[in-house]
Amino acid sequence: MTDALDRLTEVLRLARAKGADAADGAVADGDAVSIAVRKGALEKLERSEGAELGLRVFVGRRAAMVSTSDLSKASLEALAERAVAMARVMPEDRFAGLADPEQLFAGELPDCDLCDPDDPAEDDLIAAARRAEEAALAVPGVVNSEGGEASFARSKIALAATNGFARAYASSHSALSASVLAGGADGLERDYESAVAVYRADLPSPEALGAEAGRRAVARVGAAKLKSATLPVVFDPRVSRSLLAHFLGAINGASVARGTSFLAEFLDRPVFAPGVSIVETPHLKRGLRSRPCDAEGLATRERKLADDGRLTGWLLDLRAARQLGLAPTGHAGRGVGSAPSPSASNVALRPGTASPAALMADIKDGLYVTEMIGSGVNGVTGDYSRGAAGFRIVDGALAGPVSEVTIAGNLKEMFARLIVANDLAYKYGIDAPTVRIDAMALAGS
Repeated sequence: MTDALDRLTEVLRLARAKGADAADGAVADGDAVSIAVRKGALEKLERSEGAELGLRVFVGRRAAMVSTSDLSKASLEALAERAVAMARVMPEDRFAGLADPEQLFAGELPDCDLCDPDDPAEDDLIAAARRAEEAALAVPGVVNSEGGEASFARSKIALAATNGFARAYASSHSALSASVLAGGADGLERDYESAVAVYRADLPSPEALGAEAGRRAVARVGAAKLKSATLPVVFDPRVSRSLLAHFLGAINGASVARGTSFLAEFLDRPVFAPGVSIVETPHLKRGLRSRPCDAEGLATRERKLADDGRLTGWLLDLRAARQLGLAPTGHAGRGVGSAPSPSASNVALRPGTASPAALMADIKDGLYVTEMIGSGVNGVTGDYSRGAAGFRIVDGALAGPVSEVTIAGNLKEMFARLIVANDLAYKYGIDAPTVRIDAMALAGS
């Protein structure tokens, strides 16, 4: 990691020498291996490694962004010269600029335990993918396989700027999945199960994951259509997290500053029902979206994004904060080839007290959603319309499978009616338990 910081620091020096008033950048240096099997046979074995550097320069209030994977001395010198030349012809942005030195995070970075020290052998990944697929195929009713997959990646990330910010840390990512088909002459249904984790040891066993993929596929066989109606809808945790993602998009400071968020007028006002809270934990040990500091060098901290139903604030990087006349909140994220922008770390919709069964107990006729299809969400108005599949709810219990239905509403109204179950599990970095929303429009046959 020292080498990456040294290289980045040298590029920043070159940018200043070429005429930049200020600069920042990022380096990502990593390797990855990805395995895919189908019916036991190896179909894919891909390994990649390499480094990429991104540089942002400022000439006054003019900024330009460039990136490269050629880290030779001559290439980096040309990169710095090109970036400064580009910045000189860009329009001014009075909100652009680095953090003031007194805004920067000070001290040792929090230890988020983000890097698995064990490097799995390719044979181990192949074996895990095969075991997951075999377990899925062993479920009665499963008739074919789309395969099992396993992967592992490790990265070293360095961030630095001419204001004195310089930090580096390592991270890793493991994944396992299986996808199978069930059914017969009347039609096939596909489903899957997947898992991701910072540490490979934290993944579920391949057998458990594969069996769940098979069970899900078999449960969907014989799916029927529903007639159009207005019904209660219950979202499985696999899809309820998408509602949380829509909320995060609406409180993104860049959207609020542009006037393109349907929650722009809801600061410090109720958005959800009383008792509903959404918590962000950026320093969660082995968290998939954990980060010890943000991409502009500001401290990250635990906070409630919604507290007892009330919206508490926006996700702000420096630029969005300046546009809105507010203090930055340490939410800057960035890719190597892109400028910082607001983003959240680990976020969870806090669980309620009722079990999923209790949440559905009084529903005479409703829909339990396990899969979302398409993306019909208007971030400006909150209008929501998406394809869905799942199961009918009859007299409080799951009945037959359902497909080819569209559910519609408005996210402001949906959030206000949202009821939360108690089955929260931390699996994706943005997580929610089972949730219920009454009076949604269903368009079916």
